Amino acid sequence: MDKSQAIIDVIIPAYNEESSIGKVIADLPKDILRHIIVCDNASTDHTAKVAANHGAVVVPAPQKGYGSACLQGVAYIKSLDQSPDIVVFIDGDYSDYPTQLPEVLQPIFVQDMDMVIGSRAMGNMEAGAMMPQQIFGNWLATNLIKLIYNYQFTDLGPFRAIKWDKLVEIDMQDEDFGWTVEMQVKAAKYKMKTTEVPVKYRKRIGKSKVSGTIKGTLLAGHKILWTIFKLM
Repeated sequence: MDKSQAIIDVIIPAYNEESSIGKVIADLPKDILRHIIVCDNASTDHTAKVAANHGAVVVPAPQKGYGSACLQGVAYIKSLDQSPDIVVFIDGDYSDYPTQLPEVLQPIFVQDMDMVIGSRAMGNMEAGAMMPQQIFGNWLATNLIKLIYNYQFTDLGPFRAIKWDKLVEIDMQDEDFGWTVEMQVKAAKYKMKTTEVPVKYRKRIGKSKVSGTIKGTLLAGHKILWTIFKLM
């Protein structure tokens, strides 16, 4: 793929991220991007307004759920006259480092990879950025994927890039916590060329909607494991 000619869109699912979404958008390297799409997941604050003021395309995603928001972003891209070559996903809480986007994209351009995961496990993670249950859950999930599908991942990190045609091919369905693992399991099932690159990770701005609560953590863990086995 010609790096200089590639059309790249970014999808950012966001729920009540008014204090962080502007920082995420500002740090993305806009010179290599076509659209920055913020999927406003029924926020009750000014997330949509801040995102629009920073130049993002704001897509309403009224049905709550991480995957639901991402699916609205995918649907928006499908409505465009010209499809992108690559779609990037990144969270809106400023825990990822948007400036690392070129590093996440590099294996697609250089090695013709289909999907690249930004691995927090391989990178430099700020103390306390991930809760112990998140770290254990990622370890368990990635080891199950290796055992069942013989694909090596170290993380279910949200910061990732995938070729558009491959994203369409795997036909994503999950509307909540299983989104990231569904993508990785389907990539394994479809024998896609995947790799990981180390990414930095810091404490998010604001409270996590998942790991910040016991209920959220349990639900996410259950959904991730269920998704791995469901797709066998």
